[in-house]
Amino acid sequence: MADNGVNKGRRRFLVGATTVVGAVGAVGVAVPFVASWQPSARARAAGAPVQADVSKLESGQRMTVEWRGKPVWILNRSPEMIERTESIEAARLADPESSVPQQPAYVEGPLRSIKPEIGVLVGICTHLGCSPLFKPEPNAEGVGVENWPGGFFCPCHGSRFDLAGRVFRNVPAPTNLEVPPYRFDSDVLITVGEDEETA
Repeated sequence: MADNGVNKGRRRFLVGATTVVGAVGAVGVAVPFVASWQPSARARAAGAPVQADVSKLESGQRMTVEWRGKPVWILNRSPEMIERTESIEAARLADPESSVPQQPAYVEGPLRSIKPEIGVLVGICTHLGCSPLFKPEPNAEGVGVENWPGGFFCPCHGSRFDLAGRVFRNVPAPTNLEVPPYRFDSDVLITVGEDEETA
């Protein structure tokens, strides 16, 4: 059979070169496409852990940091606040034992915190996402309930939470306030957004 002047070596070279160039082009298109699936630097920063220095947070005071676009309250509970919170009758609370998972597993007990005096809570009502008011004084005005032990009051729809973020019965909020993952890096530095195990 006649060769018809076809150079098979040249044909193989051209087919091989075309295949290589096509593969490089496919990779060149795929890399930016796959990279576009990665979260942006802004999105990564929005979910990044935040550090809070509580060295100047006096007993009975609260400070706010932002984590993932949400307010996170860090509360320095006085011994008297701790006593009032621990003495609330379980029958007054909707979930006194924090059975609904609104906190990391290492946050236990009635104060829902690693250290009794320092509470860390996401400051968003679990009803419709309002931000409750800080009403730490017993029988504070405007809460509308007798024997108020101090805590957080959502004026939008009347939900009430104690100083550990536990929700009272017969209010619109269905669950306790969320406790975000957090850890103590030192006596005065808290990282919100990372568990102790990831340190």
